[in-house]
Amino acid sequence: MLQTGRDYPYAEVPAQPQYEYKIANNDVIEFRIFSNNGFKLIDLTNFNANVSGGGRITLQYLVEHDGLVKLPIVGRINIAGKTLREAELMLETIYSEHYNKPYVMMSVSNRRVIIFPGGGGNATVLELKNNNTTLLEALAMAGGITTGKARKVKLIRGDFKNPQVYLIDLSTIEGMKNGDMVIQANDIIYVEPVIQVAKTILGEITPIISLVTSFLLIWSIINNPPA
Repeated sequence: MLQTGRDYPYAEVPAQPQYEYKIANNDVIEFRIFSNNGFKLIDLTNFNANVSGGGRITLQYLVEHDGLVKLPIVGRINIAGKTLREAELMLETIYSEHYNKPYVMMSVSNRRVIIFPGGGGNATVLELKNNNTTLLEALAMAGGITTGKARKVKLIRGDFKNPQVYLIDLSTIEGMKNGDMVIQANDIIYVEPVIQVAKTILGEITPIISLVTSFLLIWSIINNPPA
């Protein structure tokens, strides 16, 4: 599966890898907002009340399929494609119309990637716990490269109808620098498996051998009936 032709136009691995996670559709964001540059926590569940600095209120919101997230007071905001820092700064600017010197803290959950580590059918869906999980870290968390080709690691990203496919060589120290790419939500990491010729041929001919053996057994019984 996920094979590419000999002349497939792979995407160029960026000379400067992306070192920050970008918010994507179906992410769940958690954020808290403070006033006076972090002095007092604002309770967005009760617009008439504020919570003292010792309180803790964390609200969760889904980034919808169109990249918008519906937030209290300000309504739907386009947040997909932004890093956490960019989103925090944007929301601080938007909420400044309602609060004095707002201070926003944000995190993202529900981020998942699919990893095929090259060992046959042992694919895994990995939830990204850290904001900036790299390609090497994701492979390590999935158990590492087992019997696959470290020189042929495909990172598939974006729209499935027209994806970006990066071919990454992790078999050399020079190629390892590309393992520092930050994984994004819904990425697919595919390690090309090593083709085991003998095992493959045996698997193909075993049913035929079994059929021939059964036919010879039946033929023998028919032509040499028991006395």
